[in-house]
Amino acid sequence: MKKIKIGIIGGAGYTGGELIRLLINHPAAEIGFIHSRSNAGKPVAAIHEDLFGETSLLFTNDLSGLGGGVDLLFLCLGHGESKKFLSENQVADNIKIIDLANDFRLSKQSVTGNRKFVYGLPELNREQIRKADNIANPGCFATTIQLGLLPLAKAGLLDEIYTTGITGSTGAGQKLTPTSHFSWRANNIQAYKTLTHQHLGEIGESLLQLQPAADIDLNFVPWRGDFARGIFISSTIHCESSYEELVTLYKNFYKDAAFTFVSDQPIFLKQVVNTNKAIIQLEKVGSKLVIHSITDNLLKGASGQAVQNMNLMFGIDEAAGLRLKAAGRSDQL
Repeated sequence: MKKIKIGIIGGAGYTGGELIRLLINHPAAEIGFIHSRSNAGKPVAAIHEDLFGETSLLFTNDLSGLGGGVDLLFLCLGHGESKKFLSENQVADNIKIIDLANDFRLSKQSVTGNRKFVYGLPELNREQIRKADNIANPGCFATTIQLGLLPLAKAGLLDEIYTTGITGSTGAGQKLTPTSHFSWRANNIQAYKTLTHQHLGEIGESLLQLQPAADIDLNFVPWRGDFARGIFISSTIHCESSYEELVTLYKNFYKDAAFTFVSDQPIFLKQVVNTNKAIIQLEKVGSKLVIHSITDNLLKGASGQAVQNMNLMFGIDEAAGLRLKAAGRSDQL
């Protein structure tokens, strides 16, 4: 089988590192180049040290592969940088693109030049992704929140939503900031971007895709957690449906999903860390429904989902290269 030739722009950060780890072991992928201006000529394993002994690839500043030397280009750049990169560098029309930033996620921002980006949440847009040449990979919080709410939107049950979510430090990226120092982060949590998080726009568009013309009000308070990776979301709504009806609704909605599962038992973060899985749990108390959802922010929330989208775009097994082992079981805690 001819392998998919891959180019990566911005391979030195956390999402770039996760993507490289997945692709060097992917049965249908071959990395053609990994671009990094600041690390050109250095071994990839000198930056992503857990890859020592796994790859001899070097970072490069050579962009000649954009002329048609690869089949697919992953953009692992900072938010706002992907659009700038594409405006400054000509990418051959036959090269597909998956962008991991937020530049093209909203419908009004989904076109640049002759490229139209499809929102890459497989549980929502699987068939559109299969036919797409350009994918806007969803955000980590956006993915985890949406997967908890999409079945309710499909059933027309959403209006007022109260959501809290806590994320690991890798969600802030590799660049050092005052709140990413170990001495600040350890044994500490903090709310941030209360009701104003940048993922609210893409979440709203997806919910309205399934529940058109609805007046949905999502009130989201994100938290910085004192751990490295993973997201735990809890969303609360008013709902008169029974617990049994709701569990059936969710399991039917996700019955064909490759990585999203509904649990009858309490869920915990280590079930998904180091995997591409999303796990959902429902709790019903009176007329209140609480939806818990968990993902690994670097995998299902970023690079793993990007590879899942690649698999769909190229017509191969959706789970190829993504059957990963979780960080721990309950009996290991």
